[in-house]
Amino acid sequence: MAKKKSVSRNGPQTASRQERRVPANALFTAPVTDKQRRELERLRDLPDSQIDFADAPEGNPRVSGIQTGRFYRPIKQLVSIRVDAEVLRREMQTNARGR
Repeated sequence: MAKKKSVSRNGPQTASRQERRVPANALFTAPVTDKQRRELERLRDLPDSQIDFADAPEGNPRVSGIQTGRFYRPIKQLVSIRVDAEVLRREMQTNARGR
């Protein structure tokens, strides 16, 4: 009897040989090696006329692809107020009528 392949919540794992999962903190906190530093310096010194932009994406995103405020969360603050019972009752009645 053949073993079943395990399936995660997001479906089967289909990583190719070139694909390797790396945690984000490893990308942004790992020190730059001497080889990487030399490559970056070489690219920095390259004149703009010699840069091939053929594989670069367009500079202007599609309007439908823009998501304004996607990660914005307003700051919430706990507030406590004392309100007279008559004022609260009157306000509730006014809002119930559709003001």
